[in-house]
Amino acid sequence: MNCCANESVTGDDESQEMLANEISALRCRKCLGQSRPVSVKTVLLMLKPELLEHAMSGTYSFCSKADCPVVYFEEQSGHSFTVDDLRVTVGVKATRDPIPLCYCFGFDESHIRDEVSRTGRTTVPERISRLICEGLCACEVRNPAGVCCLGEVNRAAKRLTLT
Repeated sequence: MNCCANESVTGDDESQEMLANEISALRCRKCLGQSRPVSVKTVLLMLKPELLEHAMSGTYSFCSKADCPVVYFEEQSGHSFTVDDLRVTVGVKATRDPIPLCYCFGFDESHIRDEVSRTGRTTVPERISRLICEGLCACEVRNPAGVCCLGEVNRAAKRLTLT
């Protein structure tokens, strides 16, 4: 499955527009930040085992605000799950290494930083893109945000290459 077929290595405007269209009108109750719909399957795959029964139904959204502890919230019940409720680190909310970027293939910010310090550039986005083209990603269930990681990888690569 190629869940990331619409993402590009360069993070072009069309990809950014598609991402913006996926953002939900729902706002996180804790921070009022933007959110995006995420499947119950993704939520269940991220939660610690003792919390699974609390998320078996409902319509969940992912809070993408970096400084908000809420990761998932359910609009109807008002139920939410925080970074402490997950068994994985959420890259957009992490402040110390390792800061995950690509959940399918295991790349984090340190991979980009190390490569940039050695060579002055990074090939991580291109490497991930090749794997995506092979149909080997599973971002819709492996990434806590439930979407392709390539946009976040490209933003991190740009930020870490400029520093």
